[in-house]
Amino acid sequence: MTTGTTGTADETPLFAPGSQFSAFFDDPRWALAMIRATVLEAAHPQIGAALVDNSTFVAHPWRRLRNTFLSMRRMFGADPVAREREAARLNRLHARMSGSDSRGRAYDAMDRATRAWVVATLFESAVTMCRLSGQPLDQDTMERMYAEYRTFLAALDGDAGELPEDLNDFWRYFDRVVENELENTEAARVILYRLFDHLPAPALLEGAPTLWAAGRAVAGPLLGAITVASLPEPYRRRAGLPEMPGAPTLLQGAYLAAGLARFLPEGWINAESVIEVLSLSPGSDDPRARTVTTLLARMKRASALLRLLTPLSGDADPTPDPAPSAGTGESRRSAEEFFRQVLDQTGDGHLDWPDLAAMARELSTRLDLDEPEETRLYDAFAAWWRELQAALDSDGDGRVSADEYATAVPTLAGPALIRVAEVLFDATDKDGSGTIDADEYRTLFRTAFHRDLTATNGSYGQSAFVGDFISFMSGQRTNTPYDPLLADA
Repeated sequence: MTTGTTGTADETPLFAPGSQFSAFFDDPRWALAMIRATVLEAAHPQIGAALVDNSTFVAHPWRRLRNTFLSMRRMFGADPVAREREAARLNRLHARMSGSDSRGRAYDAMDRATRAWVVATLFESAVTMCRLSGQPLDQDTMERMYAEYRTFLAALDGDAGELPEDLNDFWRYFDRVVENELENTEAARVILYRLFDHLPAPALLEGAPTLWAAGRAVAGPLLGAITVASLPEPYRRRAGLPEMPGAPTLLQGAYLAAGLARFLPEGWINAESVIEVLSLSPGSDDPRARTVTTLLARMKRASALLRLLTPLSGDADPTPDPAPSAGTGESRRSAEEFFRQVLDQTGDGHLDWPDLAAMARELSTRLDLDEPEETRLYDAFAAWWRELQAALDSDGDGRVSADEYATAVPTLAGPALIRVAEVLFDATDKDGSGTIDADEYRTLFRTAFHRDLTATNGSYGQSAFVGDFISFMSGQRTNTPYDPLLADA
């Protein structure tokens, strides 16, 4: 397997701060290029089907962005141990994703040709973003970057044989897939139209729904138009994607404007910091979250004062805070909210195994689990799904609808869910002490630390941990540490 060097001592290592990938990581143009690459990935029938069935990108796009970012940071980092560990985790994750699409065609997330296409879209979109922003890459730089992406594929698959060795051959390969294999898949349509139009606010900005909705109403259609205009013309033609008048000019302007960031002092834009801040819960103990929360509170007070001074139509706050439960300081979700925000992880309106698998995946990612702990957690969630299916699937279609859930008003705290909590506790208790200390707790709830560890020795015992987890999953409470983990977008 290629290990991350070019083979000559005087060249920059392929995975290092001086690599081409690292040079683009904090580049604002990369955000536009990533959206474009994601659409090209989703347009592949196998990838599109896997995304529709298994991905949380519709219901939890910000969480998916954060996890993808961290994964790529590990894969392209200089530490070979971290890279091998992340590659193993991705392979285990993808090995659990297989099935068939709406036309009965099988898909398998471990298919090597399909995985090669994902890497190909990332490379080609990086080249395209440079060209569209008026800074086309020279041949040597392009070849060096292509070598980085082939090495990335080799780290996943053991070799990069599914991508051509020669860059000129790559372009013929890319054109062939675009013209012969890509389709106007459901996943591509969701990303281009539904996702931009209904993008939920990141956790930290949920307190400003009106401001977010106004910004999304403007930015959503523009992002969609820019992305469509940037796609290869043969695909746009075959997929019947309409191009908005003036979109090419808008596309060029967006990439040129983003490219101006190169004139900013180094370090002014840090993608990791931006994504981490957006992922923070408003109740987080992170100082950045408190600053943003304070700013939003002042904006809301100013907005309320403005409405008082200049009433338009007696409009009230469109999203009043729910009343807290007596004596708890916590609010309660309705059954519909709980189903949508917590149970339906994939956002398809139903509860089935991929939703619970997504929960297991998120928890495994946060805890950075290896085998066999990861498998134990997945097995516990699988047992819980069988329990839920037996209790709630009244029409026998293999999944649970929101109506079936709401009608049954079930108590979810059966033996299988208790087992999930116990396995999760064991995975969090890294030192096997039988209690979770503050550091272990922070590892699990990385973006929130709402619980005051006042128990003996500042620890969190198994019974308390299991009780809180069960209470969240069956009592539909909000404002718990589990919201940023499983409910926030």
